[in-house]
Parts: sequence; structure tokens; C-alpha cells
Amino acid sequence: MPSDAVPAPRGPAEAVSPPPGPAEPASSRRGLTETVLSPGGPVEAVPSPRGPVGGPVRPRRPAAAPVPPRRSGAGPVRTDSAWLPTAPCSPRGCVESARPWTGVPRAVLRLAALLAVVLLGVALLPLVARLRTRPRQRWIRRWCLAVVHTAGVRTRITGTARPSGGVLIVSNHVSWLDIPLLAAVRPARMVAKAEVRGWPVMGALAARGGTLFIDRDRLRALPGTVREVAEALRGGSAVAAFPEGSTWCGRAGGRYRGALFQAALDAGAPVQPVRIRYGSADGSASTAPAFVGEDSLLASLWRVVSARGLVAEVSLRPPLAAGGHPDRRSLAKAAQRHGGDPGPSAAGHLW
Repeated sequence: MPSDAVPAPRGPAEAVSPPPGPAEPASSRRGLTETVLSPGGPVEAVPSPRGPVGGPVRPRRPAAAPVPPRRSGAGPVRTDSAWLPTAPCSPRGCVESARPWTGVPRAVLRLAALLAVVLLGVALLPLVARLRTRPRQRWIRRWCLAVVHTAGVRTRITGTARPSGGVLIVSNHVSWLDIPLLAAVRPARMVAKAEVRGWPVMGALAARGGTLFIDRDRLRALPGTVREVAEALRGGSAVAAFPEGSTWCGRAGGRYRGALFQAALDAGAPVQPVRIRYGSADGSASTAPAFVGEDSLLASLWRVVSARGLVAEVSLRPPLAAGGHPDRRSLAKAAQRHGGDPGPSAAGHLW
């Protein structure tokens, strides 16, 4: 080779493979390795893709990072929206399937009766809205209890709801059953995520009932929601909310968020904590009514009407004066502390 001949530079991703010796058979070259130079990375030895004649080199793709397994039980809260969390509970990991179930014919009858009661309420809502306050609230309470009972769930209610005036009712959140249960003790304007508006039948019913919808993905909408809730409280309405921000399976719960408690402070309205617990006839806890994770409404409905001996325990605690707390965080902590789990031996009349 002439002295001024300079080998052509190789690119950063070019593979270099020394030629085999003349005595080496072609078949033995299939398992050789090649040195691949990747930009900014270490030198890696990979099996040669060449055959006996050689060919283009296909660099090995980097291995994908392992995906951590999905948490099926309680754990750190994922925040999928701007200001409301998402519980780590899932139907597969948290919702039990070992409880006794009723027969399919009875479950179908319960589901049909439940849908009939809901549709009847939607149809009669314009007429009920014309009633005076007390008859209207009495009709709503009876209708909500009918919704729960036709689903095959008995109720045990302890404590007394504030009978009149503006009050912020806060509760833990386990199931879609929580909404008619709260309305059965004190009809109120619900605070719900905006997605509920699109639910079949239930969305229209919630909108006509004066539900205050929250856009979970718009942080800028939060102050407006707080003002709207405060105005409703000043006007003497009861407002019911689930400050955990998401449904939980019942065995675990989330921290109460303080945003909506600011509305109670601004309006000077009391806060009434409520605890909802689902159990079986023997008093043990049940997660069958839980509506969590990727669970669909239809799947949750079928699980409830198929369960046997479900009991919903609603425990109402004495109202907390908003003026006795300096800020929304301390008020939220006090409400969650006073609304703690009463345990499996809660007393009350079983309906």
C-alpha cells in the first residue's frame, strides 16, 4: 500500500468484523460475534447476522426497560388529573369474588327492578321539582332508598343529618351506591366529576338534580367550582362531596383534599362528616360494591345485584363549625378524623 493511502473513516454505527482465516470453514462463521460501536455508548459484542457470504449488518436494538407490575392493592396514589388523585385499587386486586352470590334469575330481577325505579325517578322528576321543599325532600329520600333496596342492599343508618340550612356533607367514596345513600339521609347537590354527565340515564338524572360538575383536568376551573359551591351553601342548600377525589375499595382510603373545604370557610357553613361502610350480614367487611379502577358501571351493577346479604352502613357524625378551624387543610383533617371508621359493630336500624 502506498504510504499516503489513508483508510477511509468509518461512521459511528459501522460494524467491523475481521475476515476469517483461509482455513476456517464457512459454516463455523455463523456464530461469530461482531463489535458494534454505538454513539456515546459502550462497545457491545453481539452475534453476527452474516451468513457464509456476508451481508449488511443489522445492529441490535436496545432492550426495552422492564415495565413494573400494576399495583392491585392499596399503595401510593397516582395523580392522573391536575388536582384530583386516582386510587390504586383495581377490580382484580381489591374486589372480592369469594362471597356467596345469589342465583342468576334473582340477580336479573333485581337489575330489572333497579332500572325501572331509576327510569321512574327520571320521568317524575319534573313533577317532583314543583313540590314544596319538605314533600320534595321526603320523596327524594324514599326514592333513593328504593334504588338501594331494589339492588338487593339493606341499609343501616346511624346519626342525624342537619335538617335544614347550608351544610357541606363529606364522605369517603367506595361505590356508585354512595350517591343515593347520601341523598337518602339529606337530599343535597352532589359534587361529581364531569364524566358523570355522560353516563346513560344517571348522567341526565344528575344534571337535572343540580349536580355541580368538576372538570378534573383543568386546574384553572377549580376556583370557579369552589365559588359555585360556596354560593350554594350561602343559599341554604346542602352540598355533598367526596373529598378523597376517587373511589377506593373500602379496605383502604385516601386523604381528604382541602379544596372544597374552602367553600365551607368562605360561606361560613358547617361540615358534616359521614362514613359509609359495606359489609355482609355477619358484619364482616365487603368490597363487592366497590367501583374502582377500570371497572365499568355495568360490571359493578351486576356484581351488586348478584351479591347476597349486602349491608350498607351510613354513620353520620355531628357537624363541625367551619369557624373553628384556621384553614381548609385543618378543616379537612378534622372532617376525616371525625368521619373515621366506626368499626363492624355500628348500631342502627336495619332497613
